[in-house]
Amino acid sequence: VGHEYSHSHWTTFRGPNQGDEDSIVQSVTGQLSWTHNVALLNKIGDGELRQWYAHRAVQNGWSVAVLEHQIRTRLHAREGAAPNNLESRLPSQGSDLAKELAKDPLIFDFLGLTEEAQELAIEEAMTLRLSQTLAEFGAGFAFVGRQYHLDVDGDDFYVDLLLYHVPSDRYVVVELKAGKFRPEHLGQLNFYVAAVNDMLRLPRQAPTVGILVCGSKNDRTVRYALEGSTQPLAVSSYTYDALPQEEKTSLPSPEAIAAALEAEGGLAGE
Repeated sequence: VGHEYSHSHWTTFRGPNQGDEDSIVQSVTGQLSWTHNVALLNKIGDGELRQWYAHRAVQNGWSVAVLEHQIRTRLHAREGAAPNNLESRLPSQGSDLAKELAKDPLIFDFLGLTEEAQELAIEEAMTLRLSQTLAEFGAGFAFVGRQYHLDVDGDDFYVDLLLYHVPSDRYVVVELKAGKFRPEHLGQLNFYVAAVNDMLRLPRQAPTVGILVCGSKNDRTVRYALEGSTQPLAVSSYTYDALPQEEKTSLPSPEAIAAALEAEGGLAGE
């Protein structure tokens, strides 16, 4: 699946009624709930991949509904897949950060929009469904603002979405483009990241990262554009139709995901 799996904190046991199936146990921080284990056993046949999702479920505090959503939308294949220059711009942390932040595609089925939706409609829907939006970007994101105003010596600029990634202690600038990626999009994002670093970032905080979310992209064009960017950036596409219909119909509803997140204490910043 393109990822390394850590076995250092995990072991397996066989329950009396499980036959040959392994149930996942985390030896240090405790077990997942029985319903989490049932979901893992029923939905994932590969033991190594099952451990990967189990580890993430404990690490991120996923409810069962969120765990099932991440499995069905193939998080393991999407994570770290967006073209980016994070490793070259942030050599001490870029590889791990890319795996954590750069997902491709981002799945926005829960927004209830079509692919023809305009950027403003996408922004509004993402803000209204903030729990699901932050969950799709990844664990540990806090919402700072939408159309966040930057006054650069009298010139007004507005960041589509400004987030904060708590685990890495950094701002994340998100720019939305409804159409196909164009190289000039990264010029704008590069500017916003530089401005946030200069105007908002405190000395203790890590460098700001930018994520461009576009309707579609040519990966080769993106790679060329990233080479000319001075700031750490990633480019992800979005989709409203990433799954076969039979899997889409079995996904938990947006309301169920939101209720599950709230029951687990919600996400920071909502």
